[in-house]
Amino acid sequence: MLDSLVSLDAKGGVHPWLATSWEVSPDGKSYTFALRKDVTFSDGTPFDAEAVKANLDHVVDPKTKSELAAGLITPYKGTEVVDPHTVRITLSRPHSPLLSALSTPYLGIQSPATLKLGADALARKVVGSGPFVIDAFTPRQGITYHRNPKYAWPPQGAAHAGPAYLEKLEFKVLREDSVRVGALTSGQVDAIGSVPPVNVSQVKADSRLWLETRQAPGGNYNYYPNTQKGVFSDVRVRQAFRASIDFKTIIGKLYFGVFQPAASPIAPSTFGYDPGTEQLGGYDPQAASKLLDEAGWTTRDAQGYRTKDGKRLTVRWMFVKMIAREQRAVLSEQVQAEARKAGIDVQFLDVTPSNYAPIALRGDYDLSDYSWQRVDADALRDLFASSNIPNDQGGSGANASRYSNKDVDAWLDQTLDTTDPAKRVELYAKVQRKVVEDAAVFPVYTFNYVLGGAKKVHGITWEAQAYPSFYDAWVSAP
Repeated sequence: MLDSLVSLDAKGGVHPWLATSWEVSPDGKSYTFALRKDVTFSDGTPFDAEAVKANLDHVVDPKTKSELAAGLITPYKGTEVVDPHTVRITLSRPHSPLLSALSTPYLGIQSPATLKLGADALARKVVGSGPFVIDAFTPRQGITYHRNPKYAWPPQGAAHAGPAYLEKLEFKVLREDSVRVGALTSGQVDAIGSVPPVNVSQVKADSRLWLETRQAPGGNYNYYPNTQKGVFSDVRVRQAFRASIDFKTIIGKLYFGVFQPAASPIAPSTFGYDPGTEQLGGYDPQAASKLLDEAGWTTRDAQGYRTKDGKRLTVRWMFVKMIAREQRAVLSEQVQAEARKAGIDVQFLDVTPSNYAPIALRGDYDLSDYSWQRVDADALRDLFASSNIPNDQGGSGANASRYSNKDVDAWLDQTLDTTDPAKRVELYAKVQRKVVEDAAVFPVYTFNYVLGGAKKVHGITWEAQAYPSFYDAWVSAP
């Protein structure tokens, strides 16, 4: 539905889209974009500099309550309309990831007319200038689109120009793995996302089907210990917990090699990934036992759990079981069983989507978990900068570890100041090693988007964050 100012290729290269060119000021605090003059939103509103300004101002407006998109452009000061097709974005400080942030759907450009309709309307129908237009959206059931017949401004690198090949695009929500796979193998749907790892070999062996995977960049699926208070405020306990869980074996058996055990908080496909983290923080139950002894958890109760001063070593996990994906609920139970062998009592808090945010803001938990797909290692800033510890003041709020380290903050700040790729890689490596050594994160697995489709389906491509894209897609006769 949406187009972006720029597009990003798989190697991190930035290319024109709604913006035909751009200039960055010597101090890195302003970006001037020349815009296309032939673009129209699907509601008939023309795309121009005012539309860009309206969108970015809307994202950072406190009334919008944006956590994700606003967190991508935290230094944003404002947008100046230089002329109808030229805009200048001003920042309070240099922000090297700005262009990659502007390439994401989160900062895709919507019709300014719809931005005035309020949150309820925007949550149900997004109006953009993209190749598809929403027909109907039914929460928890699905969404349908029709082709935008006037579309003629794809990003650089698209396989064709003009409208999309597909006249109609329909998504159905099929939460049960068996139902989703059955819909594909029986021909009820043309393609499915999230092919279950246990069914990957089945799909590969079916001559009527194809299967393709893409590794998601940005934050892996990780566990985040609360370093600010509770049992995990002691680094020795954090290190012991990590060393007591054989993540490599658990991930290998549960996901059949479809997902890889993680070593760093970010995926290997991410710009700035440090392979040196693969030598840190492995499974070592003897070391875990020694660390817990050193931390004072030397006695055990009748159930075999470690205790100190009469209190059991308990980890309260803020885990939302009702929306767990990729068998994460099964994974969590296996981790719970492994931790018990070390004398650690893992308990799942009664968390639902509605009460998750208040618990997170209060920091009333010992462990949290999620993945955080982003186009480059600036995801580390979201995840570990002290400014992103969950609070009511804005920012991404993604620092669930509530981790605060002056060196890490300084390194992350320096990554924003430089556009030198080698320097950024060096700084990101320091951050990754520090947070792994401090056990401020327990890397679990790297997510691969697993897409299965019928042989008649062609041309599905992948955008930079490893999401499938359907502009070039088409379906041949059966």
